[in-house]
Amino acid sequence: TATPAVTTWGQRKPWLMTTPSQFRPGPPPALSSELWTRDYREIAELGGKASAKRTPVQAEIAKFWEFSQPSIYEGVVRSVAGAPGRSPLQNARLFAAVAQAMDDALIAVFDAKYHYNLWRPVTAIRNADLDGNDATARDAGWSPLIDNPMHPEYPSGHSILAGAVANILRAEVGTKATPVLATSSPSAKGATRQWTDLDAFVQEVSAARIYGGLHCRFSTRVAEAMGAQIGAL
Repeated sequence: TATPAVTTWGQRKPWLMTTPSQFRPGPPPALSSELWTRDYREIAELGGKASAKRTPVQAEIAKFWEFSQPSIYEGVVRSVAGAPGRSPLQNARLFAAVAQAMDDALIAVFDAKYHYNLWRPVTAIRNADLDGNDATARDAGWSPLIDNPMHPEYPSGHSILAGAVANILRAEVGTKATPVLATSSPSAKGATRQWTDLDAFVQEVSAARIYGGLHCRFSTRVAEAMGAQIGAL
């Protein structure tokens, strides 16, 4: 799809994982499977630049999460760190734990990406006549709403980060009510989005990658689970 980037990130020394492949998932679904067919059709309809099914709100969400650097998650962490009664020491430890978890998540996701080398939706859709699946229709002119990152599709980098952050924050909040979560995005001209619970936050991050035409749903779900495991560790 594009010149590969950060090909060696999956070989870096982890912070807490024993190896970069500790949480490597199983392979993506076979191109002949019902799961591939279902998720292929979904992203072909919702993620294209000319999609008639994507709503304006969904397009806004895709643009918001186009910014893919880990710093976009810091606002969500600050939402918890700013709760009454917390000490500077608690918050320093929280930010350190989140930073370590996000970096381990990036190591894990790039290990998996370059292990499986799955094509991006744009490549799959433009070459659907070659996938051996009569249920996937080729569209030679299809383009994603958001430009493709320069690395393989599976699993989703954004979803693994969101899963890791959410799991740490869930443990940090414990039995207390989760504060309103918020963060801003440079790719949305500084706009701010809010969530009332951690699950809704993770689900939006994953949905954004589908609306943007970058990831199939199975890739986001696998990445969420990987992130949750890393956050728990």
